[in-house]
Amino acid sequence: MDEPSDLQLIQDALRGNSRAFDLLVLRYQDRLVHSLQHGLCGREEALDAAQAAFLQAWMRLSTFRGESGFYGWLYRIARNAAITRRRKTPPTGSLDQLHEHSGFEPSNQNPHSAPEDFLERGEEVQRVRRALQQLPDEFRQPLVLREIDGMSYEEIGSILDIPLGTVRSRIFRARQELLEKLERDEQSQR
Repeated sequence: MDEPSDLQLIQDALRGNSRAFDLLVLRYQDRLVHSLQHGLCGREEALDAAQAAFLQAWMRLSTFRGESGFYGWLYRIARNAAITRRRKTPPTGSLDQLHEHSGFEPSNQNPHSAPEDFLERGEEVQRVRRALQQLPDEFRQPLVLREIDGMSYEEIGSILDIPLGTVRSRIFRARQELLEKLERDEQSQR
């Protein structure tokens, strides 16, 4: 049996079927949190922004025009929620942030890997995350949407409300800056 399309679920939700919206949440929650976490903020903030976005999306579902995909519309809502939240609350440290930046992911452990292999991978992940977080938002967001979310340039332009040429140039520049930061980091490690 085929899964219902986003549009079908939206129409069902607008007719009062809250289970249809639950399916949309299940379909996109992990992807949304992951994108926000890498593109805008830490894990805790990403979870909060995603929750706020789903609530706003539910309340504004009737305004969805279908010009872009549901995920793109949802991401724009979540992005705005994350930016607004960041402006209102000063940054603080947390155990989750420390865990997030350590590169340690228990679910990624392979019991057959040598501990030093795991540590090396963790260090590399940490280096890339640090370098990615140093990029300005205007470059990091399109790069994350392209490389982590696998979105097309057109989708990214629609989500970020920027022209296609700007999307291409920002992704190109983000890749260049990321490589430069990683090279500088590697040289300083020697």
